[in-house]
Amino acid sequence: MHDEPIDPFNGDPVDPSAGLDDLTDGDNLDPLTEAERQDVLEDLADLEIYQALLGPIGVRGLVIECEDCHEPHYFDWDLLRGNLRHLLSSGRPRVHEPAYDPDPDHYVTWEYARGYADGVHDTLTEGTDENE
Repeated sequence: MHDEPIDPFNGDPVDPSAGLDDLTDGDNLDPLTEAERQDVLEDLADLEIYQALLGPIGVRGLVIECEDCHEPHYFDWDLLRGNLRHLLSSGRPRVHEPAYDPDPDHYVTWEYARGYADGVHDTLTEGTDENE
């Protein structure tokens, strides 16, 4: 079982993306700072909570407004987790494309997921505060 999609050109001597690793765009090759690394680790932890709370009610993942193309990108839980782990290990985000024909009703934003998790937490906390 892989956390990320399998590269269909892995080991192919005529891999069309082989030269991309040699690009010298400094912005993409700088390693993550400690603060950025911590942010990604926190995102991974949050993602586990969001999936545990939202997955059982039919939410398949998160929608993120892409800063590059200004379009919504729909990520299933596993794909988003794999992308974050890739960012941690390589220091670079993956190349991305919008999902093919996703059903927007099955995806929520980070903000919605965070608010939902906060609401569940507050509800559980209120129940324990009343018993004190």
